[in-house]
Amino acid sequence: MASPRIRAARPADAVGGAARSSTAGAQAEPDDAPTLVFVYGTLKQGFPNFARNPGRRVGAYRTQQPYPLYVVQLPNEDRAPWLVDQPGTGHQVVGEVFEVDAASLAAMDAFEEVGLPGGYLRAEIVVETIDAPHSMLRVHAYLKLPAQLAPGVPREGPFAAYTHALALGYRIDLG
Repeated sequence: MASPRIRAARPADAVGGAARSSTAGAQAEPDDAPTLVFVYGTLKQGFPNFARNPGRRVGAYRTQQPYPLYVVQLPNEDRAPWLVDQPGTGHQVVGEVFEVDAASLAAMDAFEEVGLPGGYLRAEIVVETIDAPHSMLRVHAYLKLPAQLAPGVPREGPFAAYTHALALGYRIDLG
């Protein structure tokens, strides 16, 4: 049986290579090249931070591999969804893929505190459409490092989806 085709996170990317990789050390891309971003939490349509996601919705997807998705409570944020960079554990996580331009991606990175202590890592992962599991895309996703989920961090999960019920009480203090 032939292996399924994986489309790249950026239309100009060549298909192949590792199934997931960090954005660290990535080659410069043209500013007008769109990026596919998998959102699984508050940046989804209808969720608290959707206004920070100006992308064009591509569709509903789930991670090809299981990942642990937790809802955590922090001093400056309640009910925050964390997708932990531990592929092979947890559940296939349901979310949405959006196509975003370079400026929107930079704004999303800033909101997710990419590169800052305690922030997210934006990395490539593979997702599959919910209706056609063999139709896959290589996308960017915001992940937390396993060390950030230290003992004593209040959490619930892992979950297969960040639902409206889980988002009840979500709060963030940006200042």
